[in-house]
Amino acid sequence: MRLLGKLTKRTRADKERSGATIAETAVVLPVFFVILFGFIEFGHVFMTIHALNSAARRAARLGVSETATTANVVTLATQVVSSAIPAARATILVKNGDAFEVTGMDASTVNYAALPDIELSTAERRQLFIVRVSVPYSDIAILGPRWLGGLTVYGQSVMRKE
Repeated sequence: MRLLGKLTKRTRADKERSGATIAETAVVLPVFFVILFGFIEFGHVFMTIHALNSAARRAARLGVSETATTANVVTLATQVVSSAIPAARATILVKNGDAFEVTGMDASTVNYAALPDIELSTAERRQLFIVRVSVPYSDIAILGPRWLGGLTVYGQSVMRKE
C-alpha cells in the first residue's frame, strides 16, 4: 500500500510541473534558435568571404602571366564567383596598385574604386595590381538582409606582373 501511495503523489507532482516546463520552453527556445541561426548566418558570410578571396587569388594568378589581359582576369573571377555563389552580383575591380608602393600607406583608408584601372597586357614588369571581388550582403544572405543590411563582403589579392 505504501508504494502505491508514493507513486500517486509523484504522478500528481509531475502533472503540476508540466505547465512550468512548457513556459520555460517557450522562453528558452526562441533565444536558442536566434543563436543557432546567427551561427549559421555568420558561418555563411565567412564561407562567402573565403570564396571571394579564392576567386580574387585565382584571377590575380592568371593576371601575373605575360599574355593575360584584364578581360581574362575579370572573366575568370566571374566564373569562380558564379560557381561558388550563383545568385551573387559580383563587382570585380582590377586596379593599379602603385599607391601601395609608398611606405606607411594605410590600406584601411583607400577607396579601391577610385584607384586607376590597369590593362594587364600592357602593364610593366613587377608592377603591382589588385584584383578585388565584392558582393552585396543582401545577395547572399540566408535569413534576409535585415541582419547585416548595408554590408558588402569582399575578397582581394595583390600581385606583381611578371
